[in-house]
Amino acid sequence: MHRPFLIALQFLTRIPVALKSQPTEQEIGHSLAYYPLVGVLIGMLVISLGWLLSSFSTPWINAAIVLTAWVLLTGGLHLDGLSDSADAWVGGMGDHDKTLVIMKDPNCGPMGVVAIVLVMLLKITALHTLIQAGEWAILLASIILARTMLVLLFLTTHYVRNIGLGACLVAHHSRRWCIAIVIAVLLCTTLLIQNGYVLMLVTLTMFLFLRHIMLKRIGGTTGDTAGALVELSEVIVLLTGILLLGYPQ
Repeated sequence: MHRPFLIALQFLTRIPVALKSQPTEQEIGHSLAYYPLVGVLIGMLVISLGWLLSSFSTPWINAAIVLTAWVLLTGGLHLDGLSDSADAWVGGMGDHDKTLVIMKDPNCGPMGVVAIVLVMLLKITALHTLIQAGEWAILLASIILARTMLVLLFLTTHYVRNIGLGACLVAHHSRRWCIAIVIAVLLCTTLLIQNGYVLMLVTLTMFLFLRHIMLKRIGGTTGDTAGALVELSEVIVLLTGILLLGYPQ
């Protein structure tokens, strides 16, 4: 199997991946284009579990199990970024250097806890509604679009640290291939999902807003802010999908 895909799978999930050798910086960079494909795999696994459970469990229990599996499958990777970003944005008080220092702190502060709790509450409520309505396509779209926004972020935004996986993604990605992937995902969302163009526009709006505040505060992105982008993109797609279905509760 193609090594860059396996590298993306290894980073974005807890699915066991055996690489015969340590990946090079170039291979890590090329793995960026496969993030949406990994999103497809995550989405299909989560949806399959939810579909199997739907015949013998209540929507709330189903939603709780699906959300737990979702978090375990990704290892809470992006929740960690959301938590660190929330702590840094509040604790940094508008200061560039202080924000970056707090973001590096491995401890989770009060705002980080609040951010995780709120996102999980929104997700489980959204899952409950989608499971009741049988609208699995919206869940799949949320997972794929969120990881597509990662590709777009690293394509367009300066990485503020000099080392780390993010630095490799920015320095060594295949720009032409990444642009093609982003366009393909956005087109498929628009053409294959009911009201998909709305989901696409809302996701892009969220991306532009978060990218703006990243640039304003720290002059670019980090791995943590990228993780926050994924979590918030997933939530906004889920909530928008529910509103489009006519289930505002």
